[in-house]
Amino acid sequence: MMITDERMIAFINSFDKGNTPFLDEIEKEAKEAEVPIIRPATQKLLRFLLAAHSPMEILEVGTAVGFSALLMSEYAPKGAHITTVEKYEKRIPVARDNFRRAGREGQITLLEGDAVELLKELEGPYDFIFMDAAKGQYIHFLPEVLRLLKKGGLLISDNVLQDGDVLESRFAVTRRNRTIHSRMREYLYTLTHHDELETVILPVGDGVSLSVKK
Repeated sequence: MMITDERMIAFINSFDKGNTPFLDEIEKEAKEAEVPIIRPATQKLLRFLLAAHSPMEILEVGTAVGFSALLMSEYAPKGAHITTVEKYEKRIPVARDNFRRAGREGQITLLEGDAVELLKELEGPYDFIFMDAAKGQYIHFLPEVLRLLKKGGLLISDNVLQDGDVLESRFAVTRRNRTIHSRMREYLYTLTHHDELETVILPVGDGVSLSVKK
C-alpha cells in the first residue's frame, strides 16, 4: 500500500534538483546491497529542515551504511557535528568506510552498540535528532531522546506509518508485525499528546513525524 498516490509522488519528485554525485553513489550502492535508506521525499524534507533550522549538533539513531548521516553533513551548516548510533555489526564497517571516502570522519562520530544503552551515556543537548532505527524501539528510545533534545530542538522520526500498516487493525497486519504496529501507535500517541512537544505527522515517504520541544 502506498501512503500517497504514485503519480503524485512521481510528479513531485520530477522537480527535485537531486543530491551530490557522491551521495548518489552511496545511495546506488545501498540499493544494490538491499540496505534500506531514506526515501527521496524524506531526503528532500531533511534538506529543507536542515536549511530552515541550521542545527550545529545533530544526533542520529540508526546509521545503517551512513547515507542519511552523510546527507545531513552535506546540507547542515558549516561546522555542524553529527553523532550517529548503530548496533548492526555488518553495517558499521561499511558506514565507517563511507565516512572515510567522503572525508567526513572529523564531522561524523559513529557510536557502536545498542541505542538504549548508548543514549544514556550522551550528554547533549542536540538541536536536531533524526530517529531512523528499528521501528519497534522508538518508544523505548524516547525518554532519553527527549532528555537530549534542547528546547526549540527538532525531533524527526522516519517510517512512522509503516507502508500504511499503522492505520490498519492489529489483526490485519501479520502476526510478526503486531508488536511493531502497537508500539508505533503508542509512539505516535505519545508524541502528539506529550506536554513538552508540538508534533505533526506527515504522509511523506514512509511517514515522518516532526516534533518541536517547547
